[in-house]
Amino acid sequence: MNTPPPLLTLRGITKSFPGVLANDRVDLDVHRGEVHAIVGENGAGKSTLMKILYGFHRPDAGEIELDGRPIRLDTPHAARRCGIGMVFQELVQVPALTVVENIALFLPDLPVVVDGAAIATRIRETAERYGLAVPPAAPLWQLSVGEQQRVEIVKLLLADARILILDEPTRSLAPHEVDGLFRIFANLRRDGYAIVFIAHKLREVLACADRVTVLRRGVVAGSLRRDEATAAMLVSLMFGALVAEPVPRATTTARPGTAPILQLERVSVPPLGHGPGLAEIDLAIRPHEILGVAGVAGNGQRELGDVILGLEPCRRGTKFLGGEDATRWPVAKMRAHGVVFIPEDARRLAAVGGLTVLENLALGDTRRYARAGGFAIDWDAARADLDRALERLGVSIASPDRPIDALSGGNVQRVILARELARDPRLIVAFYPMRGLDVRSAMAARALLLRARDAGAGVLLISEDLDELFALSDRLIVLFRGRIVGSGVPAPPGGRPGELALDEVGYLMTGAERRARG
Repeated sequence: MNTPPPLLTLRGITKSFPGVLANDRVDLDVHRGEVHAIVGENGAGKSTLMKILYGFHRPDAGEIELDGRPIRLDTPHAARRCGIGMVFQELVQVPALTVVENIALFLPDLPVVVDGAAIATRIRETAERYGLAVPPAAPLWQLSVGEQQRVEIVKLLLADARILILDEPTRSLAPHEVDGLFRIFANLRRDGYAIVFIAHKLREVLACADRVTVLRRGVVAGSLRRDEATAAMLVSLMFGALVAEPVPRATTTARPGTAPILQLERVSVPPLGHGPGLAEIDLAIRPHEILGVAGVAGNGQRELGDVILGLEPCRRGTKFLGGEDATRWPVAKMRAHGVVFIPEDARRLAAVGGLTVLENLALGDTRRYARAGGFAIDWDAARADLDRALERLGVSIASPDRPIDALSGGNVQRVILARELARDPRLIVAFYPMRGLDVRSAMAARALLLRARDAGAGVLLISEDLDELFALSDRLIVLFRGRIVGSGVPAPPGGRPGELALDEVGYLMTGAERRARG
């Protein structure tokens, strides 16, 4: 049987930046009615290649054909005219505008007089059809990262692109939302759409992709049909060697009678924007303990982290750190007492784009490196600490003197992880710390969290990845609409009655009734 010609063909695509060869003579075929996954370690050139396809970057060499005809993708506008749409990993949005206004700016058929109500109706219809609910009238800045990503997916669907490119589209979605997204892929595939998506979770890739292309250091290491691919094979292509499976979670050394590092007593926060706030939160984190927080994005996780860090005051209730009343402590005092923060969006919330990697490391703890009364910085000490931190994480970067903006999103996350965990923290507040990391980096990050726990730190781990939470957490709570609706010790496979089971947590996250235990 003859294979139909590709819808889109890339040949010899090469792109370099100062000091970095991002793509090296890349060939890629994308077919109609195909879900095509692009995988590779952080910095392998995945996002650069997709940005070339969207006209955001111009290749230094190579050709692109659509339906067998050469095309020039000099700008995103040119790509959209060719029916190519993209959801970026770093979202392209105007925070001050509403969901309706952000989507209206992107639509190709926008009239002179914008009918906001009509666009809102289209948004609701699409959201209801595909399970990507977003509030049309809400300003973007009030939404969580997960909600903002859903806006981008809705925007893409309303723009009627034939080739849909998504850069890590599942990273902010709850498990059932991921399943819903894969159903969207299946529906679009049946209608002849071509879908290209970047991913790090190989389980998801193998669940939905028709074909998988692996990039390694800017070069295509292999392209496999789904029936040919296995997780071990993909990892081998990504890294040149097999990566060991993660070690099962060790038993915690926490003692129930040990005084908590952090304690919240009846803490409440009013709703922030469209968030639910917090209602009567009681929790404690002890030394040598990882407390996992499960929940769909926008159910109080951000407020919980902000209260703990001192970004948001407790309107009611009390916060204790190491037995001291820290209810009104500012962020600086919390950090001075050993609290570190790994945010959900490291580039936006924990890095300064115009500064180098080394300068961003020093910025995280200026007192440590200040000399001459604060008029000088000990750069040699900062460089040595950065080298040690990256070595602990098992990664390397081209140069610590490069602007952090020049790094991929995954590499920015790795740098921030290395910086924060290098401080020998007392309490770690981690928002989705493995988001955007490749397999090897995610394994190293998990090992660092476990090592910090075993050394005596307490960890608050917020994640929507239930497999990750069950692998790492000593105890688990479930947030729904700002309340703790479930708590307990996560059950191992085939766990005993009385323990918190994986499927039960999934139901609690979405507000469904607790299923009867068998």
